[in-house]
Order: sequence, then structure tokens, then C-alpha cells
Amino acid sequence: MTHNPGVAAPTGLLSTLRHVGPGLILTAGIVGTGELVLTPRVAAEHGFSLLWLIVLGCIVKVFVQIELGRQAVATGVTTLQALDSLPGPRARVSWIMWIWLPVFIAMITVIGGILGGTAEVLRMAGVDLPVPVLVIALGAVCSVLIGFGRYALIEIMCMVMVAAFIVATGIALVLLQGTPFRITGANLVEGFSFRLPDNFAAVFAAFGVIGVGAAELIFYPYWCLEKGYARRVGSRSDGYAAWLARARGWLRVMRFDAWCSMAVYTSTTAGFYLLGAAVLHAKGLSVTNADMIPTLAQMYVETFGPMGFWVFIGGAVATLYSTAFAATASNARLVADALGIFGLAKSGDPAAFRARVRWASIGLPIYAVIVYLLWPQPVTLIVINGIGQAILLPFLGGAAVYFYFRRLDPGLKSGRVWPVMLWTSAASLASVGLWQFYEQISRLWR
Repeated sequence: MTHNPGVAAPTGLLSTLRHVGPGLILTAGIVGTGELVLTPRVAAEHGFSLLWLIVLGCIVKVFVQIELGRQAVATGVTTLQALDSLPGPRARVSWIMWIWLPVFIAMITVIGGILGGTAEVLRMAGVDLPVPVLVIALGAVCSVLIGFGRYALIEIMCMVMVAAFIVATGIALVLLQGTPFRITGANLVEGFSFRLPDNFAAVFAAFGVIGVGAAELIFYPYWCLEKGYARRVGSRSDGYAAWLARARGWLRVMRFDAWCSMAVYTSTTAGFYLLGAAVLHAKGLSVTNADMIPTLAQMYVETFGPMGFWVFIGGAVATLYSTAFAATASNARLVADALGIFGLAKSGDPAAFRARVRWASIGLPIYAVIVYLLWPQPVTLIVINGIGQAILLPFLGGAAVYFYFRRLDPGLKSGRVWPVMLWTSAASLASVGLWQFYEQISRLWR
């Protein structure tokens, strides 16, 4: 075994910021379809009354996210490998992997809906090409950029796209106050009145993907590993005390990264909900497959005026395409890892793993394009993805609790408050998943 003494973690704020990155890549995937499509969709239907649920949905999952990241940084084991090691029945792989697999298929299928939505935006911008042609072109560019690019390129592009999206959303909220759709104190009071809707289906689909969805909970540890956190923690060959000091230091960096990304995606998600409630709900508009882009554009037209259409076009392209970009890069790593876990490829060989990542990065957009060409329903694809992720959430919450209490080195455990918050987070994810399961079973008997 190669001796790996690790690297001490940065201590100052500026040096810590230089090592932040996984959360920003995660945010590029988070701030996308859930925020741009499902959040305004819920707001258009329910008005301000569910703002509290949207904000809670963003914040509550971060505890499970950090715990899954902690097990990866401390052990160097990927999320899927950790899940595959959970106790219980096995049929070639762990029982939880067979639950994950169909959800993952939905996760990669939704990229087709994202590319289709991007193509529709480009058509509205005046690109005189049929939507199928644009979807094929967008998928090809995605394959080339990710398949033959490098990590730094992925990171920079995602950061730039997300930054543009957040700035546009913030400006829209400010300008909204000078319109008839301005947000009042009474609206905010209504938003945090903790009322529940009669129809939970769309709400829980949104809950499954807003903030850190099941996909991002799985993705995050992979980006922590790729960023080198676990490698810098190193082995225990130079003594337990030295390893523990490094592990605590890099886990501190990881937590800082996760909380920063949470602040970004929570504020952005809340901004989109407020825009949808103030404009779309007030105008009686619904976000549907047929009118998704023109309806969402109203949030910007009513805030920026006539130029708002072009602000929306630029922001929507950046948001949707950055989501496709980040999701493809993350899903490619899951494909490469899963092939080894299911015994379909050689595991334990870094070079072979990188090759699988490259081929998956090229193949996944092609698959997504085919799905969209066969079934061009972007909103439906996004909703299906949200439902699947919501169903997977309780299993990820349970796994995070198990890792903390049964696998984590005692020297890396947090104080008394953290386990309480972790249990609360896992319980909330379980309630969402169980409700989705109930909803789907009920529909079968109707």
C-alpha cells in the first residue's frame, strides 16, 4: 500500500475558500429544473401559502447531505459503494441498490426534458431551427464538452452559469416591488402560516427536487472525493492523532462548502417561489407542457418590462443548460461506479474508472436526446424525476443515520445537537417518501 501522509486542512477564511468547490458544482445542478419549473409551478397553484414548505425543503436536507459527505471524506468510499455495504438482503448487490436503480433511470431521463426546455427557449429567442434539431445539437455539445473536457472546465462553467441565474433572479425580485405585483408584508405572513394544501402531489414532487434532492445527496460525496478532500485526509500510517486532525480539518472545509451552497440555493429557490406566487398565481397562469416557457417568462416580463423577455431567455438558457451539464457530469460518475458494483466492469482500477466516466459522459446526453425525441413532454419528465427522487429520500436519510451511529469514527462525531438535527432531517425525508409511495399506491386503486 502506498504511504499517504495526507495534507493539513486550511485554517484561514481565504485559504478555505480556495478549496471550496463541490457545493458550487452541486448548486449548478440544484439551481435548475426544480427552481425554474416546479417551484413556480407550485407557487402558481397555491400562491404564497407554501413558501414555508419550500424553504424548509431546502434547509432540512443539508444535514443528510453533510453526513453522506462526511462518510466519503473520512473513508474515501463513494456513495454507491457505501450504500451497497448496508446490512440486509443481497441479490448480487444490496437491496437498496435495486431501489436506487429505477430512480437513477428517471434521473438520467430528465436530462432529455431539460434539453427540450432549453431548445424551446432558444426557439423563442429566434433560433430558426426545429426543436428536435436543437435538442440533438445541445446534446452533442454537452457530450463533447464533458466527455473531452476536464474537471476545471466543468467547475468554471457551472459557477458562471449559476452566478448569472442568481443575479437575474435577485434583480427581478427588486424590480417586482415597483409593479402591481409587489410583495407585501401580508404575503410573507401568509407564506409562513404553515398551512397545508389539499393536493400534495405537485408539492411533494417539488419537495423531491428543490434544494438538495436525492440526486444531489448522492452526487455530493463524489465531488468531495474528486476535489481531493479524502485524499488530503490520507491514511493512518503516520498515527491516529495526525489522521484525526487532518480529517477534522477537511471535514470543516466540507461543511463550510455545504452550508455556503445551501445559502445560495435556498435564497434562489425562495426567490423563484416569490416570483411565481406574485406574478403567475395573481394572473391565474399554470405551468404546463404546452406553455411552460411562455408562462415562466411572465415572471420576468412583469418585472423587467419589455426587455424582461430577453432577460428570461438568457437566464433560462444558462439555468437549464448548466443543470444538464452538471447532472450529466455527476451521473457519468454514478454510471462508472455502478457498473463496477453490479459486476459489469472491473472495479478498483482508477484508469478504467476514468474511461467509463468519459464514455458515460458521451453516452448519457445521447440517451437523453432519444428519450425527448420519443416523448417530448419536458414538464412531465421533470415531475416524474421529482417523484422518483422523493421516494428515494427516506432511504438516503436512513443510510446517513446508520453511517453516523454505526460507521463513523468516534473522534469525528459532532456534539449533542447534530444527532438531533440529523434525525429530524431523516424523518422529514421519510415523511415525503412515504407520502409519495401512498399517493402512487392510491392511484393504482382508483
